[in-house]
Amino acid sequence: MNAHQFDPVILREYDIRGQVGKNLSNEDAYALGLAFGSFVRRKAEGAQDGAKLCVGYDGRHSSPDFAENLVKGLMESGNDVEIVGIGPTPMLYYAVKSSGAHAGVMVTGSHNPSDYNGFKMTLQSGPVFGALIQEIGQIAASGNFETGQGSSSTRDIKDDYVARLMQDFTGGRPLKVAWDAGNGAAGEIMRMLTAKLPGEHILLFDDIDGDFPNHHPDPTVDKNLIDLQKAVRENGCDLGIAFDGDGDRIGVVDEKGTVLRCDILMTIYAREVLQNHPGASIIGDVKCSQVMFNEIERLGGKPVMWKTGHSLIKDKIAETGAPLAGELSGHIFFADKYYGFDDALYCAVRLLNDVCDAGGALSTLTADLPKLFDTPELRIEVDREEKFEIVPKIIANLKGNLPEGMAMDDIDGVRISSEQGWWLLRPSNTQDVLVCRAEASSEAHLEELKTMINDEVTKLGYSIDFS
Repeated sequence: MNAHQFDPVILREYDIRGQVGKNLSNEDAYALGLAFGSFVRRKAEGAQDGAKLCVGYDGRHSSPDFAENLVKGLMESGNDVEIVGIGPTPMLYYAVKSSGAHAGVMVTGSHNPSDYNGFKMTLQSGPVFGALIQEIGQIAASGNFETGQGSSSTRDIKDDYVARLMQDFTGGRPLKVAWDAGNGAAGEIMRMLTAKLPGEHILLFDDIDGDFPNHHPDPTVDKNLIDLQKAVRENGCDLGIAFDGDGDRIGVVDEKGTVLRCDILMTIYAREVLQNHPGASIIGDVKCSQVMFNEIERLGGKPVMWKTGHSLIKDKIAETGAPLAGELSGHIFFADKYYGFDDALYCAVRLLNDVCDAGGALSTLTADLPKLFDTPELRIEVDREEKFEIVPKIIANLKGNLPEGMAMDDIDGVRISSEQGWWLLRPSNTQDVLVCRAEASSEAHLEELKTMINDEVTKLGYSIDFS
């Protein structure tokens, strides 16, 4: 193949993602195979004479064809490919780790609408993101591909993957659990996993269907949890668990149907992890609750606030050796007993352990946490050209003008905090929006923070709807 130019829009911070038929095609998949296959041969230790790569794909209608064309490019760039078939993204990560492959590619549109798709790439040593994705785009644009005669084979690793998930299950009592796969790629593994777990399990939307006929597969949006909440209440479940479209993000509701944000899940997980790793660092992104950071510190751990983005978090895990990390968006990473990648099915197993050990329903694990008042994750639509310019202007406006007792952190966007609460504004890496969140110790303090946010964005010609 000659040089190939990807639409720059699809070369994202964490993956390659676009709209099928608009800026993402089988030709792009083939070119990515050539470019990433060449990249791996040049980058990965021992891969110069040909690398081993694993390929998986989700349940979107375009995914099998994209996978086929991707594999063709990987082989023609001189690599051996093991196709693990349809399933969740963490199953592909598991295939790479457990087989010692040099790299892997997952064909997935994650939680995006059904007409989107994309590719998540990983090396054995860690994620592929940021500048590396741009480098892969440049290899394609230059046509500077490796050549060779690669091979392909198929391997069904579902049983092995489920066995690995079950390996760390220690739950001693049967629970009643509702599960919602949202017709995403985790459906079959969810069925296989729950068949091995004790207790009673109510499964929702476990058929993999790229049209997502029941609800959108994004458990961080509360309206997508309505069916799960109903199932939990009607069946008297101990908890409910939901997965996103490719199974790397988790959503949870307790026995009352109350949504538990992922920073609160992290707080639950931190108790056991810090028993296993006293004094360890635990990473949360800038959107996480202060309750989580405070609780990690109270338990003797070292709370680390870091930038949002699953690849950025994985990189920070490698740097710090943290046994646990997570984002508000639902990506949670266990390096305690596990591989350090984001696997919502594994997170579910660890949560079941915690509920079993508690002796009650899920709410008993959060009963002693401070009650705070917060906003959901809000988005302000902005022009793409202005997206990364707005927050620096807000920082400039606030410097020297912060009310007494307030501090500024600009590690990722701007986070303004005081003893009464905090607010955050940051540009999304994947959408043309600013992301906003606020949390306070009282309703009155939350209203004050919301007013402050609105004042700052209004100065720049934008507005935010807190209703």
